[in-house]
Amino acid sequence: MWPLDTSRKEVLGFAVSCRVLTLVLQALFNAIIPDHHAEAFSPPRLAPSGSVDQLVESLLGGLSHWDAEHFLFIAEHGYLYEHNFAFFPGFPLVLLVGTELLRPLWGLLSLRSCLLISVASLNSLFSVLAALALHDLGCLVLRCPRQAFYGALLFCLSPANVFLAAGYSEALFALLTFSALGQLERGRSWTSGLLFALATGVRSNGLVNVGFLVHSQCRGFFSSLMVRNPLRQLLKLMGSVFLSVLTLSLPFALFQYYAYTQFCLPGPAYPIPKPLLQLAVDKGYRIVEGNEPPWCSWDLPLIYSYIQDIYWNVGFLRYYELKQVPNFLLAAPVAILVAWATWTYGTTHPWLCLTLGMQRSKNRETPEKPEPGFLSPRVFVYLVHAAALLLFGGLCLHVQVFQ
Repeated sequence: MWPLDTSRKEVLGFAVSCRVLTLVLQALFNAIIPDHHAEAFSPPRLAPSGSVDQLVESLLGGLSHWDAEHFLFIAEHGYLYEHNFAFFPGFPLVLLVGTELLRPLWGLLSLRSCLLISVASLNSLFSVLAALALHDLGCLVLRCPRQAFYGALLFCLSPANVFLAAGYSEALFALLTFSALGQLERGRSWTSGLLFALATGVRSNGLVNVGFLVHSQCRGFFSSLMVRNPLRQLLKLMGSVFLSVLTLSLPFALFQYYAYTQFCLPGPAYPIPKPLLQLAVDKGYRIVEGNEPPWCSWDLPLIYSYIQDIYWNVGFLRYYELKQVPNFLLAAPVAILVAWATWTYGTTHPWLCLTLGMQRSKNRETPEKPEPGFLSPRVFVYLVHAAALLLFGGLCLHVQVFQ
């Protein structure tokens, strides 16, 4: 058995080492390997670049590609283009807080350089804390410190490790989600709900986490059904489920409403720098001052759904193309692993799965000691979450995201 305090220190040391190594390798490979010239979002730089800015760009520029450009652009200029609204405001706001901490360097660095430094430092911190939070969660759920320790190490060594270092929101989202789940396992549903809501403000898929709260509330309802007033407990359950759904969906709804006020309601026009305005003309990006977009007339005007459909062509089986076969092969190991885990767990605990994890002990006075490790009944809801994401990702997401 691994002592908890010792394993936490080892996870911390390993996670920090991985962060440092990742930053060093990205700087090295970014310098020696030319970038792939893809049709990705690449806005012009408005501020002049000094020698110190060029040094920062050479060391940390590899963290700013692809979706990271969107987050950096939003933090620097705000939501100017329609497709920027696919990226939620939680992470750009955190980056701006990081730039405030670098205020003494503003005379030497441009805002973009400060943002790059914030990305490197904050995401390194978030990913290390996320590894510790995952280790803590694993100890609570698996009741096996050794497996929790290895799970945290695999999290640090994952091929997706690069996304935890780059200017993406994954590191912050993982930290908030793992921390929320840890609080939920301790019975602190209000703290957990708040952390889940913050996670939804960082990434839209935080909405899926409402399943953890609802399952926990339903499990509590069935465990107390025979010892308390059933009607009162049912009303309490309905109220808590409603509050959970409202709390987690509120950040998403507010962000959609903000987009609606920008594009669908008349308001003051904000000046846009000419280079950014010319970029919109050249690339066909819709800006606030343009024509009213079609989603404004929808019964439920959600800009997020519109962007995923029009700009990224996300939809049911849309990426099932012959040219995507290499990407499917890259995604296959994780998909097979999740499918195998689901089958193994389901065949081991068929009655538990049929009762949706609500199975009660046959003897309430002397409850059965839960089996430690992966086959523990406490793992059920996490496996359902993984299987649901596999099914949805395999059918609807772009395979580059899915992998």
